[in-house]
Amino acid sequence: MMTSYGVNTLISDSGVIKYKIVTERWDVNTVKQPPRWTFEKGIFLEQFDEQFHVEGYINADTAWYYEQQKLWELRGRVHIKNVNGLVFDSEELFWDGIKHEFYSYKFSKVVTPERTLQGTYFRSDEHMQHYEVTNSVGSFQSEDIEGDNNQQSSDTQNRDSVQQPKMPSRPAATHKKASPKPIIP
Repeated sequence: MMTSYGVNTLISDSGVIKYKIVTERWDVNTVKQPPRWTFEKGIFLEQFDEQFHVEGYINADTAWYYEQQKLWELRGRVHIKNVNGLVFDSEELFWDGIKHEFYSYKFSKVVTPERTLQGTYFRSDEHMQHYEVTNSVGSFQSEDIEGDNNQQSSDTQNRDSVQQPKMPSRPAATHKKASPKPIIP
């Protein structure tokens, strides 16, 4: 096991700097099964492109990285912001380095310049360009809905303005006086 304090380090992939990690404490434990890196005092992670421009950052209260599975587990006030202006907030996020995707089973909020979505299931590619939020609520433009276009709108308006054939109705009930019933002693 290795413990490092006050960490500010760069991580490269194939000789290209890809990430910056800042944390108060970083534990590397190869004895636990599965082996993992632990960031119990929080983590700040920046991702860079090939020209060393920031593509986005991730911040979380606690994190674990499982080396063999290439899986990040982020917990507690998870916050992501990317270069496209997307902001993600949740209490949980998993980052799968093999499938190159993010996912969460907890309430998540995604805010972009165009819309805001909230839901209890989130899945996205690593660049947060193609994502889905299910069991959701949110605001969006009508043209964002699949199959919604002007032709459909005019068809709907025409269909709504067509008179429906009258259905035969039941005759109205008539009031009748009740006949007196004899009282039996």
